[in-house]
Amino acid sequence: MATTNNFKLEFKSKPENVGFARVVVAAFATQIDFTLSEVEDIKGAISEAVTNAVIHGYGNNPDGLITIRGAIYDGVLEVVVEDQGVGIDSIAQALQPGFSTIPDRLGLGFSFMQSFMDTIEVRSQPGRGTRVIMTKKVSRRADHAQQSLS
Repeated sequence: MATTNNFKLEFKSKPENVGFARVVVAAFATQIDFTLSEVEDIKGAISEAVTNAVIHGYGNNPDGLITIRGAIYDGVLEVVVEDQGVGIDSIAQALQPGFSTIPDRLGLGFSFMQSFMDTIEVRSQPGRGTRVIMTKKVSRRADHAQQSLS
């Protein structure tokens, strides 16, 4: 798979950077022919992943660093959201809808990411941070629309 474009972005773990991350990834994603609905899904997944890093990874400490890497290849967007925070003790448990380590949280972040993206993979080690790898493929409808315009 040849990458046609990629980026790397680093920013502080501040809640106000969630929107910033959404916009950057959405702008990058529009380089391929996603529908508006698909771009909204991508933005939602990025919001959840970055929010998890801010709240769970760093416990709302604004001095943490979040890294996002994006790549486009063969009509696929791959986005990696990574922190060096507390990590996840049990990924299987964390992926369960409704599970949260913070009592007043809904525990639906990973569920939303899974519903918005085609694939999601979570890698984490306690004390060493978390990496969330997500992909989204251009829908057949978007592929067909692009071919019709050619």
